[in-house]
Amino acid sequence: MSPDILIALVTFCIVSSVTPGPNNMMLLASGATFGFGRTIPHMAGISFGCIVMMLLLGLGLAGVIARAPWLYTVLHIASTAYLLYLSWRIATSVGVGSTSARARPLGIIEAAAFQWVNPKAWAMCLGIATGFTRPDHLTADVPLAALILTLAGLPCIMLWAGGGTVVRQLLKRPGALRAFNIGMALLLVASLVPGLVELVERA
Repeated sequence: MSPDILIALVTFCIVSSVTPGPNNMMLLASGATFGFGRTIPHMAGISFGCIVMMLLLGLGLAGVIARAPWLYTVLHIASTAYLLYLSWRIATSVGVGSTSARARPLGIIEAAAFQWVNPKAWAMCLGIATGFTRPDHLTADVPLAALILTLAGLPCIMLWAGGGTVVRQLLKRPGALRAFNIGMALLLVASLVPGLVELVERA
């Protein structure tokens, strides 16, 4: 990659990673509910999942989707179902010290798997694969792009989880924390709207 392309790629990764989306809404809620330390596996899972997705999309899966557009529809349906489930989990989380033994943050595997039904993650990785890599240099460009996405994205997701930790100090009362989690769940549901609109338009 040329220096100009590298600079553009880094900028794209930072802007895409730091702007609100399902991952960041969930990290904000997790940081507020469970604290920064217990949210680390969630952040690690996001990074790992994005690396795997970037490698697979960049090295061929994007072409498969282009030849079979119905896979895109399946992605939207799966995304909607899983995001609704995660919204429910966020809304019903009551935090550290709770009497609910079922409340826990996402683990590495869960967060990594979530990237495959996260429309924003697909948009980012497909955008990088089609806009910043050279078709005749995929074996060199795609791993480099995956590394840049991870290095640029990690501080961004840490910022959101850390922001949740700050918010946590303001939500000492269980009622306030519950209201915050419900609000975060509603925002996560709202993030489904653009994808659902696109799904209807493509039908």
